[in-house]
Amino acid sequence: MKNHILILLTIFSFSSFAQNETEYLTKSDIENDLAFLDEILQSKSSYQGLNGYDYKEDFNTFLETIEEGPITKSDFGLFLSKTIGKIGDRHSNITDYDLPESLYFPVAFAPFQNKILVLDYNTVQKKYSYWNSEFPYLKSINSIPAEEIMPQILPGEILAPQSSYFTRAVRELRDIETIFSSLNLDFSNPLSITLTNDKGIEKDVRVKLVSRAERPKLWDERFHKNDFFFDYYEEQRNDKTIIEQFFTIENNIGYIQIPSMVEKEDSPVFFELLNDFMKKAKQSDALVIDVRDNGGGTRDLIQELAGYFVHPDSVYVVNATKQRAPIPLPEEYIERLHGRYLFSFSELDNRAQKSVKNFFKTFKPMYDLDNKKFSEYYFYILNGQKITKNKYHYNKPIYILANERTFSAASVFVSVFKGLPNIKIVGVNTDGSSGNSERFELPNSELKGKISTMVSFQKDGKILDGIGTEPDITIERNLDQVFFKEDYQLEKLKNIIEK
Repeated sequence: MKNHILILLTIFSFSSFAQNETEYLTKSDIENDLAFLDEILQSKSSYQGLNGYDYKEDFNTFLETIEEGPITKSDFGLFLSKTIGKIGDRHSNITDYDLPESLYFPVAFAPFQNKILVLDYNTVQKKYSYWNSEFPYLKSINSIPAEEIMPQILPGEILAPQSSYFTRAVRELRDIETIFSSLNLDFSNPLSITLTNDKGIEKDVRVKLVSRAERPKLWDERFHKNDFFFDYYEEQRNDKTIIEQFFTIENNIGYIQIPSMVEKEDSPVFFELLNDFMKKAKQSDALVIDVRDNGGGTRDLIQELAGYFVHPDSVYVVNATKQRAPIPLPEEYIERLHGRYLFSFSELDNRAQKSVKNFFKTFKPMYDLDNKKFSEYYFYILNGQKITKNKYHYNKPIYILANERTFSAASVFVSVFKGLPNIKIVGVNTDGSSGNSERFELPNSELKGKISTMVSFQKDGKILDGIGTEPDITIERNLDQVFFKEDYQLEKLKNIIEK
């Protein structure tokens, strides 16, 4: 057991994967790629160094560890994913390296109350159920406690908010060969696992791993929602029959489901139907905006709905950012910030400037950024006089329903509206992030990567990345929601509204 733990806690995990991987790199290749990446991180990364992590120490340790002989591209990619993940940038990643992925658990896994549910998946009915109702939870794999495996399943996301990481990592347990290979751990087929129940009683089981064709579908609430991925398909982005179902009124409660933070230019029909619906919702008693499982996109929907949510006489500073770039800021960066509705103080009108001055009386950013490396502040302003034209002020209760997979621009949506009059955030803590990303490719390994170039502060001074936004009303999913029998979070919220 101690040997397993030592292996799991080691900083670097190496394996040859000779049977699957044929791409090798020399030490010189790696040295050159690390130097290339160091230059990118030093000149462009907005988050490197903020949390105290020094990636250069890991670079040096890695170089000392490897021998003069070649190392696989997979090993190098895995190391870089771990390293980038420690920086705390939720938009960063390293891709284009392979790990073995031919054997899978025949079961799926889902999060429930900080435990790991083991689920059977019926491919015909497309439904999940208990794999073992008497012992429903996963305790260990190959005698290794699950809590020791979990933190290493997604090295690039290790600094995600706790609930966000847990949900993502639990789902990935299905791909057990990939996980064990990345940890340099041997396993057999069948593979032993230990189940447990609420009383702590355990049961050992041997599970025969299956091929890719036989693997169950990953547990994912998005698959249970009709046309949730409409934005992935160009021909569906403006399909009225699909988009109309995202807007309903029942018992005088308006409901808007936003699966993706679509761009107005790409999906004008969504915005057309949204505005049509808001006219109908004027007489409703309350409004629910559902951004659960929304992976992000643009801020256009924030701007559109703000026209209804903000009083015409109000001005709010809802987001403050600083851009990492050469100073003075090149025009291309300014345009990208403007595309996110972010403007410098000098670009604001008198009312907005007054609001910014008042904002700074209480705003205390968690990081004091170097003015030689970062731009001046750029602000997201909700100016009622400008955004409410041709709209009305919806002054009834508004509830924004979010979860741990509300990410990127969707998490900005939640953060922006939190604390505004009549608005409450409901659900669980979001997977906050806002980065203004740039992509790169390493010259020797040809690994591809992405980093953030902007630091985004919430109104309370906290950054979004790794922290997210807490709900005003916490509602977690119940078992029936895990099994897709009901939408407990939404129904619970409706009950709260009606009472």
